[in-house]
Amino acid sequence: MKAVVIGAHLNREDVEPIARAIPVGDLFVSGFEVADDRPLGDRDLLLQVADLRARLLDRATFIAIRYGFAARSAEDVVAKCAGLAPRWRGLLIAHREEVEMTLKAAAAAPPSRPDRRDFASGAAYMRALHESAHAVDVDPQFRGGVERTLLPLTTQHRWIHRDDSSVELAMLVRRRDLDAVRAAGEQLRRDFATVPFLLSGPWPLEVFADDHQQ
Repeated sequence: MKAVVIGAHLNREDVEPIARAIPVGDLFVSGFEVADDRPLGDRDLLLQVADLRARLLDRATFIAIRYGFAARSAEDVVAKCAGLAPRWRGLLIAHREEVEMTLKAAAAAPPSRPDRRDFASGAAYMRALHESAHAVDVDPQFRGGVERTLLPLTTQHRWIHRDDSSVELAMLVRRRDLDAVRAAGEQLRRDFATVPFLLSGPWPLEVFADDHQQ
């Protein structure tokens, strides 16, 4: 058997009996045991893990560990996670009553992609690609609407440029404010009917754990 590692949790009762709780320092890492020969890319397994993540998040906020980390033993989990445990514990205590929400919106006018032939080196071309992606922004009026309605409901937020066609807003939100966040999303949909966007969540801590994970 092997265990698909799901996340890092503050208390054992945040994990059991939904998943296996593996002690790592002062934390507990959740794992889902599967057969050795079951591929991690199996669609049913992905759906099972997604369901477990949602059930665990209903119980308590945790730090998501990137999908694909599978362990053969508890010792393997400890070896890979022990160095992160003190920092994870601090984050979990600080954000115990918070979860992440994500708003992904289409770019107002995607910039033209740099032409490789215009650059003398691959490094210069890669820099231009990076700058091009970070020049992407949403419609200014829509961004203003987001800043008026959503951002006051967050404790932290980050605008993220992942590609040249969209912009993502990651938000840290108090659990008690989730209904207000969803209501603000519906207000944005009414006010900016022509701007495609998706408001999703709640999610475990990921962006705001800085993604220093295995």
